[in-house]
Amino acid sequence: MTRRSSTPSRRTFLTAASGSAAALLTGALATPAVASTQPGRAGRPGRPVRPGWPDGDPAASVGRAFAFLDAKFDEYGTGDALRVPRSYTGGFFETPTWTFVSSFAYDDALMIIAWLGRGRPGDVHRATVLGDTLLYAQDHDPIGDGRTRASYQPDSFTPPTGNLDIGSPAAYTGNQAWVGMAFAHLYARTRHHRFLDGALRAADWIQRHTFDGTRAPYGYTGGRTADDQPNTYKATEHNIDTGAFFTMLARLTGKQVWRGRAAVAFSFVDAMRDRAGGHLWTGTDPDGVTTNRTPIPEDVQTWAYLATLDHRYSGSVDWVLRKLTAHDAGVSGVSFSDTDVSKVWLEGTAHTALAVRTRAARGDDRRAADLLRNIERAQATTPVGDGRGIPAASSDGLDTGFGDTYYASLHTGATAWYLLAALGHNPFRLPR
Repeated sequence: MTRRSSTPSRRTFLTAASGSAAALLTGALATPAVASTQPGRAGRPGRPVRPGWPDGDPAASVGRAFAFLDAKFDEYGTGDALRVPRSYTGGFFETPTWTFVSSFAYDDALMIIAWLGRGRPGDVHRATVLGDTLLYAQDHDPIGDGRTRASYQPDSFTPPTGNLDIGSPAAYTGNQAWVGMAFAHLYARTRHHRFLDGALRAADWIQRHTFDGTRAPYGYTGGRTADDQPNTYKATEHNIDTGAFFTMLARLTGKQVWRGRAAVAFSFVDAMRDRAGGHLWTGTDPDGVTTNRTPIPEDVQTWAYLATLDHRYSGSVDWVLRKLTAHDAGVSGVSFSDTDVSKVWLEGTAHTALAVRTRAARGDDRRAADLLRNIERAQATTPVGDGRGIPAASSDGLDTGFGDTYYASLHTGATAWYLLAALGHNPFRLPR
């Protein structure tokens, strides 16, 4: 799912978190980087290597973040039991009489890729079990056409003989691509063909249900609504996700048809570039043609670079550093969109940290280190935290501009993105 006014949110509820007073980012955050004309380099995947950390030091913050993901995954089962973790913990999502327990497929996909990024035997086992759970959801979906759904309910999700409890039944294109990318990473690591089969089913679903070669700019539309009606807008984020996913399939299968389809998705992304402003627009209106110009989100700016490593999108990363810098509750980073920069979006801050670390232009090492240190500060100081999980943002009430509000809760997706950034592990690219 995508966070757009005409594009329902990737996660029906969004979270944020607050932190206590601490030093703000240095001026390095807001200073535009020098664009690199070469594909980015990154620290070796599997362990945190960045300025201020001794090479090989596992870093206590990273260890605590992995412990948080492990605990969330084991909340509703252990060992080889198929299960999904709840995405949000604490704050707005937990009261004395109500707890929001939904598990969002996007977050689950990120957890899989983060575990594989570190790659310890226990990590690979957990990633495999969660991958098998998503395969089960795909195989046992009531429509049964290769889709997965936006969210599932972990407290009543009881395969293999029990209930497949769907939380949000929407099937958004971006979610299908993220689940597919998780399957692709699992196949690349384990060589278990069931994961490649699941990835191909997800890709075929995207191609059958969302490809638009009629309304220029051509690309992929938003998927299916909760009542299984077509979403006719095209989202830049969805096309980034789809392009990256199809590129993975081209590599894994050797079939060039996937590379051609990836090129269509990335051509839509290129069509959304605003050359004058240096950023990407969010996508189109439901007519599939008219550009949606309000608001301008962070994720498509950094994801376009991470997915392509194309220097043309280096300017979009710089736009985030110039326009979305935010300071709140002792934490600094970037916000969700240009609608509201009063609070820090920690997930987006991790996107940006990984993008500048991967780009490695002049000053980017320092920018990445500053961004990561601020995420660690939020991990340690958020009032609803446990010292392990990462909140999605710095405090309650962050307005995304797309009809969603962030609340102060710990988030598996934000935690996984932090780990990906700390490890230098790009989820949009298969390891070499």
